[in-house]
Amino acid sequence: MRESVQAEVMMSFLVSEELSFRIPVELRYETCDPYAVRLTFHLPGDAPVTWAFGRELLIDGVGRPCGDGDVHIAPADPDAFGEVLIRLQVGGDHALFRSGAAPLVAFLDRTDKLVPLGQERSLADFDAHLDEALDRILAEEQSAG
Repeated sequence: MRESVQAEVMMSFLVSEELSFRIPVELRYETCDPYAVRLTFHLPGDAPVTWAFGRELLIDGVGRPCGDGDVHIAPADPDAFGEVLIRLQVGGDHALFRSGAAPLVAFLDRTDKLVPLGQERSLADFDAHLDEALDRILAEEQSAG
């Protein structure tokens, strides 16, 4: 069984109202983390940056504004299906991307063929991976404090 789906999508990185530029953004979905998608972008002069957020958030955000916290996804024009805005935020810093909806939907369709929405829990090893990740996080916190 194939274990991941990835796609490179050209998105506009919106620096300001007047300035934007197009960059390739990698979307990745892996069966070892079936609830999440990863978005990786590389701005000139910087190291690649990867964000992980819920696959369901991306699905919902293509059609309506959604998101709490650091990731917000919404149609660029609520009355037309065409472009999607993805806002990533840490503290006062943020990155805003505009993408065509069609490549996002095509990527999501491929993820659904790999792991149908609602069937994530059926992956036998997901609970083991989750337990392993939680144990690692707890060990790191205990050693740091």
